[in-house]
Amino acid sequence: MIAHTRTRLIGAAVLAAAVIGGLAACSGSGSGSGSGSSAGGSYTFWDPYPQFDATADWTKLVEECGTKAGVTVKRTGYDTSDLTSKALLAGQQGTSPDLLLVDNPVVSTLADAGILTSTAENKLSTADIQKNILAAGQLDGKTYGVPIGANTLALYYNKAVLSAAGVDIATVKDWSSLTDALAKVTAAGKKGITFSAIGTEEGSFQFLPWFWGSGADLKHLDSAKAQQALSLWTDWVKKGYAPNSVINNTQTTSWQEFATGDFAFGENGTWQLGNVKKAGIDYGILTIPGIDGGSAPAPTGGEFMTIPVQKDTARYATSKKIAECLTSTDAFVKTDTTLSYIAPTQAAQQQQVQANPELKPWVDAVAAAKGRTSDNLGTNYPKISKELWGAVQNALSGSQSPADALKAAQSAAAAATK
Repeated sequence: MIAHTRTRLIGAAVLAAAVIGGLAACSGSGSGSGSGSSAGGSYTFWDPYPQFDATADWTKLVEECGTKAGVTVKRTGYDTSDLTSKALLAGQQGTSPDLLLVDNPVVSTLADAGILTSTAENKLSTADIQKNILAAGQLDGKTYGVPIGANTLALYYNKAVLSAAGVDIATVKDWSSLTDALAKVTAAGKKGITFSAIGTEEGSFQFLPWFWGSGADLKHLDSAKAQQALSLWTDWVKKGYAPNSVINNTQTTSWQEFATGDFAFGENGTWQLGNVKKAGIDYGILTIPGIDGGSAPAPTGGEFMTIPVQKDTARYATSKKIAECLTSTDAFVKTDTTLSYIAPTQAAQQQQVQANPELKPWVDAVAAAKGRTSDNLGTNYPKISKELWGAVQNALSGSQSPADALKAAQSAAAAATK
């Protein structure tokens, strides 16, 4: 059911404050409303890209899609967290924009608040979208938008550091072989691996590939498998394979460590491709391994194109045309190249890889990725994530053992999600 009550909306606004979308996603500023006639006139569009001004390719694409639909599109960019708050308030006041592009963990929050139309209502097609990417926009069996692309995490590795330590990257296939590689690198006088374990959503985002790669699930934070994942990280820090700085590292400061050229591995995302080239590192990309091999599911970042609820339902048809224009294969390739995203359809991915073969490992990583709100966690995800990053912090700081930290986290998460 869709709830429209004031209480539900305010509760969703409080919950949304816990969701941090900046995992390489961007945001912006402005205002708009859903006023205007359903034929011609002006349509409003809010997105989380404040860095794009009126001259940007993205802005021009949005405006062109409006022109093709026979209307004028007024685009406004907001900071991600600001966008969520404004979207919730606009929904409460009945002044939602016609189109809303939001970070994928926020989709379930807005859908639960009754602000978004489902694809069954707005008729947006999701037939060609990869199922694992689409899952981040689903709640209670309904889909609430179309992803414009995805980013995720993998391991950047420094070929020179590994070579000097006698490590063949082809032998790194699971947690055991990765740990062996870290031991060889540190024994050779270099540094092992850096990542972000900060006490925010960034910390959870970076821990999830290891958590999921152990076979653990977010409804049972204190499982034996979850303990294996957290013990992996704490053991790396204790043995000096990872620096103590990881406990305070953001993804940016972690990247800065890898960019020094001293580390063998750095966990980071597609958004650092330009920076690794600037650093002059002879690098490679390895999908994060699961405990016994294969690719671990890493969390997906990226935004969803959604159509908010309007009093004038006749507006949906034009909003659909604009959304379809922005999510065509050509638009996916153009937009996702600009944002360093991987497109959500195979056709667009193939075009991306043809233009830039270096994206192939990232296409593989996205194929194995998983939405943070998947498994029908929906609005419970931010509550669980908060306890998870707290457990990581407590274990890495040595204030609790991995088992005790996760046991406390599970108890708190269970109470928060009743």
